[in-house]
Amino acid sequence: MKPRRIVSTFACAALLCALGACSKPAPPEKERPVDPQATQMRDAIQPPIEQAKSVEGAVDQGAQQTRDAIDAAGG
Repeated sequence: MKPRRIVSTFACAALLCALGACSKPAPPEKERPVDPQATQMRDAIQPPIEQAKSVEGAVDQGAQQTRDAIDAAGG
C-alpha cells in the first residue's frame, strides 16, 4: 500500500470513531421520587409551625390590649 493511502485510511477511521462517540444526551427524568429525608424534615418542622399559628391570635390580642392600656394612660 502507498503511504498516502494508509494515512487516508487512518484519518477516515479516526473520523468515524470520533463521530461514533457523539450521541444525543439522555432526556432528563420527568419526575423524581421524593427524597425520604425531605419528608422527615417536613414532618419534624410542621408541628411547631402549627403551634405558632394557633397562638398567633392570642399574641395579637395581648399586643392590642397593651396598646389600648398605653393609650388610656395618656402615652
